[in-house]
Amino acid sequence: MNQLEPARAASARTSETDRLRSRAVWLYYAEGLKQSDIAKILDVTRVTVVRLLADARRRNEVRITIRSPLTELASTEFKLRERYGIGEVILAPVSAPDADPTPAIAAAAGAYISSVIKNGMTVGVGWGRTLHSSLPFITGGSFEELKVISLLGGIAAARRFNPAEFAWQFTEMFQGEGYLISAPALVDSPETKHALLERCGLASIFEMADKLDLAIFSTGGISQLTTSYRTGHLSEAERESLITAGAVGDILYNFIDAEGRLVDHPINQRAISADLKRLRSARGRLLVSGGPDKHEVMRAAIAATAPSVLITDEETGRALCD
Repeated sequence: MNQLEPARAASARTSETDRLRSRAVWLYYAEGLKQSDIAKILDVTRVTVVRLLADARRRNEVRITIRSPLTELASTEFKLRERYGIGEVILAPVSAPDADPTPAIAAAAGAYISSVIKNGMTVGVGWGRTLHSSLPFITGGSFEELKVISLLGGIAAARRFNPAEFAWQFTEMFQGEGYLISAPALVDSPETKHALLERCGLASIFEMADKLDLAIFSTGGISQLTTSYRTGHLSEAERESLITAGAVGDILYNFIDAEGRLVDHPINQRAISADLKRLRSARGRLLVSGGPDKHEVMRAAIAATAPSVLITDEETGRALCD
């Protein structure tokens, strides 16, 4: 056999992968297609598309940057820092007061996260629509001894996207060592929770969250059907009973009242997630959230977690100043 043939075959495979990756990147970023649609076009699985996009970001083949200094928002950012004692506040501009702020918040979050990840860090991550939307704006890379700890269980039934995928996609982007929670975010009883934590090794993962360099998390409102309820974890009756108990929303399925305190409700005994004490003990705490339905829960989340960095939209920032 010609010794050059294996090398040529390897080169051909690499070239085909490069072409597949470039097509996936174009369809996702330029054409705006969903990952599931791209998978059909390229005749691959959706997981393959996710990996191709993550690989492209790691190779710096995709760069999404924000060039505006956002100086017009500096006054509100300063007021928020002073009022709540937050070290850094980043407000993302929106096109109109009633516009969906998620894309703007996600872009700002992605740029910030890209700038702070370093070798040897232990990063804890939650999940949700806003964090999931930040992935295209994160510039990945290869970091030594980077650990990524999932702070919340997942979901079994996903529709348009699975927000719980954020943890492992985040790990892939930075070529880190991932510790994922292989259990639902909400189980049927405190007894089931105890069994999963003690007998399935999940408690040891949460113990790793005691020494986080950075915790990245969001909030969920309760006034309407937000991510938690769309995914079927909570029924309408449970949502109403949480409101009756004083809940204004949740942080990692820890349902809190307007003062940031856990409400007395059975749901809080069934969540497979890091508790608020662990979250608050992280050296850096990045709260990424916003929108008109989250003003109240964000005030509560700030009280509960004392974030060191807050990233939200300009309208929510102004509301938090009121």
